[in-house]
Amino acid sequence: VEDMVETRVAQKISQISGVGLVTLSGGQRPAVRVKLNAQAIAALGLTSETVRTAITGANVNSAKGSLDGPSRAVTLSANDQMQSAEEYRQLIIAYQNGAPIRLGDVATVEQGAENSWLGAWASKEQAIVMNVQRQPGANIISTADSIRQMLPQLTESLPKSVKVTVLSDRTTNIRASVDDTQFELMMAIALVVMIIYLFLRNIPATIIPGVAVPLSLIGTFAVMVFLDFSINNLTLMALTIATGFVVDDAIVVIENISRYIEKGEKPLAAALKGAGEIGFTIISLTFSLIAVLIPLLFMGDIVGRLFREFAITLAVAILISAVVSLTLTPMMCARMLSQESLRKQNRFSRASEKMFDRIIAAYGRGLAKVLNHPWLTLS
Repeated sequence: VEDMVETRVAQKISQISGVGLVTLSGGQRPAVRVKLNAQAIAALGLTSETVRTAITGANVNSAKGSLDGPSRAVTLSANDQMQSAEEYRQLIIAYQNGAPIRLGDVATVEQGAENSWLGAWASKEQAIVMNVQRQPGANIISTADSIRQMLPQLTESLPKSVKVTVLSDRTTNIRASVDDTQFELMMAIALVVMIIYLFLRNIPATIIPGVAVPLSLIGTFAVMVFLDFSINNLTLMALTIATGFVVDDAIVVIENISRYIEKGEKPLAAALKGAGEIGFTIISLTFSLIAVLIPLLFMGDIVGRLFREFAITLAVAILISAVVSLTLTPMMCARMLSQESLRKQNRFSRASEKMFDRIIAAYGRGLAKVLNHPWLTLS
């Protein structure tokens, strides 16, 4: 069985893209075991070294000779190596008084396993364990999927009595972890949009920064593909964190443009003026956030390699969000915002407006106390 697994299964799997090393364990190769009888050897005046030399000499796998001709030479070999326990029993190891002494006279020769101390079991049945390791840098998910796709084909090439079963798959936990992170990313996007609506209390004003989130993430995915980054826990974590950053710039731009629209300016003029005033601020904020991530790019050892993708992914998402905030956001404000849309209120807007008015009033009272007692505040 081990020979079939090694020649039919292991070789095929080792050819799959991403597979680095395939090892077998638990198999018991057939072997002939010789158990010497010390008393019989001593009685005949022999030594264990004599027996060992005889066995080794009888199994030398070397050429028997050669035929040399005028144009070619042929090496002669023979397949006369002993294979069974019976052949070893008949092996002559010495002569005494003209009579041959055979191995079976001084030892117990039996068919057995090469190493009887090794074995493997699966579901209470003896098995051969094949451990597959991926190549460095290969995607473990795609490699595992390729192996699973080939298993039915490999099973058909084996006898029906041989079953192929997956005992352990690291990708199960990896897939579950990635799925959880993806769910957290979707949850973060939903919460960000909900909080934006809670504070802006206007559907068009909520849609504009809400559009910045998927556009920034899609643009980041494009850069990840270009840089050959995989979707893993660190990159998904970076995207989840970036979800909160990518809307900040858009909200600042919307607030500044809305201020001019409420003053009576036309939406297009308000968009040009508001974005122009806030543009340098957006750029400075963006590069300030990116500067915080730069040290992660120069970290060495395994920690640096792990967090390099995290830092680059987060920096790219922030940079793309700044571009979206300075281009698409003003255009959408010019098209979707107006004095009527900003003044239009529903029941939720009126209720939340009262709550925010109370919060602003409380903040004003607290700020007045702080400003009236500067030395106490500084101390």
